[in-house]
Amino acid sequence: MDPATVLPMMAVGYLITISIETPVLLIGVSSRHPIRNRLFAGAWLTACTYPVVWLVLPQWIDTGSQRTLYLAIAETFAPVAECFLFWLAFGKTEPRTRGATLQDMVAVTVANLASFAFGEVFSDWIWRTGP
Repeated sequence: MDPATVLPMMAVGYLITISIETPVLLIGVSSRHPIRNRLFAGAWLTACTYPVVWLVLPQWIDTGSQRTLYLAIAETFAPVAECFLFWLAFGKTEPRTRGATLQDMVAVTVANLASFAFGEVFSDWIWRTGP
């Protein structure tokens, strides 16, 4: 990827990603977390993992010839890291139960899957219709 275009593409991708993931977190995260924490998590979690997915992993894995490997690693890394970060930031300070913590982790994972699915559908549409 051309270095001159990667940062603008990242910025657009980040905004699209948080516009998909934040509503999922608002609805899916347990009610023990205030709305402000859910909104913050929608932007912050992606901000923590996005640079790794966009900038670090492509240095080690060719996203063209090893796309399946790249996606497997990136789409495993992102929700696992975000679940851990969410738990560190909010999971220990709020009143907690095992069920609420599980609900939070499922919500973070579903948010990641939703943005991944959107990206795949959008990418496929771009390739079929042309930019």
